[in-house]
Amino acid sequence: MHPPLEPPPSRWVFGDIHEADADEDLVAIGADLEPGTILGAYRRGLFPMPFGTGRRSREPMGWWSPVRRGVLSPTDLHVSRSLRRSARDFEIRIDTAFEEVIDACADPTRPHGWIDHAIRDAYVGLHGLGWAHSVEAWRGGRLEGGLYGLAIGGLFAGESMFHRARDASKVALMGLVDVLADEHAGSRLVDVQWATPHLATLGVREIGRDDYLAGLGDVLAVPLPDGLLGGGRADSTVGEG
Repeated sequence: MHPPLEPPPSRWVFGDIHEADADEDLVAIGADLEPGTILGAYRRGLFPMPFGTGRRSREPMGWWSPVRRGVLSPTDLHVSRSLRRSARDFEIRIDTAFEEVIDACADPTRPHGWIDHAIRDAYVGLHGLGWAHSVEAWRGGRLEGGLYGLAIGGLFAGESMFHRARDASKVALMGLVDVLADEHAGSRLVDVQWATPHLATLGVREIGRDDYLAGLGDVLAVPLPDGLLGGGRADSTVGEG
């Protein structure tokens, strides 16, 4: 097992998010997508996402900290009986096809797409350093769904998910929670950025930005789970769904 590699610190400094507009999710504009910048942003409660006109926008990068943050405690995941049955058809793998997962999430035919080449390259780089991870749902030797995100301490910041088969992305989320289900599970947090009715059925809830920021330090202090150590440098599986 290998811990992630800490990159050089960013030359950018993000201001105090508590001073941001209380009604706006967008809290900063500009900076760059170097590994140190992105990690520094997550450690302060921000994440990057283009805010211009789709993937081809040449606008500066937007940095977001939602007023109402969607989060999931690993111990609160709701799994229906039908989903549990579906999970038996899949095999969960960790970090065996990161680029395929992020490319599927960035599919230009998907509505509301936001993952451009700069975002893709940044997270592929973070994967190589051991910070970004993919959780993959495989069936019959085919990647049917998955998700990717950034793991820092007890925080897993989910970025995007996709499916090519029914329930495959949900099964990937189950696989992620399985990886996080250790003695620190109650102190871990999955950040999904914004809650949706679909995610709410799986146990995602909303908390205010101030509450998220107040608890972030404690979450980041939790050790990484063993299943995410060595990401980007070693393949692993999490058994049968």
